[in-house]
Amino acid sequence: MKYEKEISDRLNELIEKNMNAKDGYEMAIDKVENTEVKNFFKNRARERARFVKELRKEVWDKGEVPENSGNISGELHRTWMSLKTAFSSDNEEAILEETIKGEKSSLEEYNEILEEKAMPLPVANILREQRNAIEATVTKAKNFEVILS
Repeated sequence: MKYEKEISDRLNELIEKNMNAKDGYEMAIDKVENTEVKNFFKNRARERARFVKELRKEVWDKGEVPENSGNISGELHRTWMSLKTAFSSDNEEAILEETIKGEKSSLEEYNEILEEKAMPLPVANILREQRNAIEATVTKAKNFEVILS
């Protein structure tokens, strides 16, 4: 049971971070004018909501209770708070920069968890898929940054 709890705790950390990222993307939608960037943020918010749903299912399957809020601490929290602060300037380029920072922080967290040997293969596969989607988001955000500058 301790093994299941440890896995669930790690997944709950990702649930919190993904909920916070989803909230950040939803805030960004109203702060940008460019339709393509707006749609990019809408799609990312939906994607992060899907990540949360997938991770919650895994936690329930382990017999534990999934996180219900996006309250987080540490480096990722500061990164996403920077994103929220950037919204006040209505500067699309700054928002994209903060998006990239936040997503890179998420990638670090996913990579750290995936390096743990005890992660069951089905869970590791879900985490790899989510990590790969986040990597694609970084690339897309960088492309938008180039286009808008």
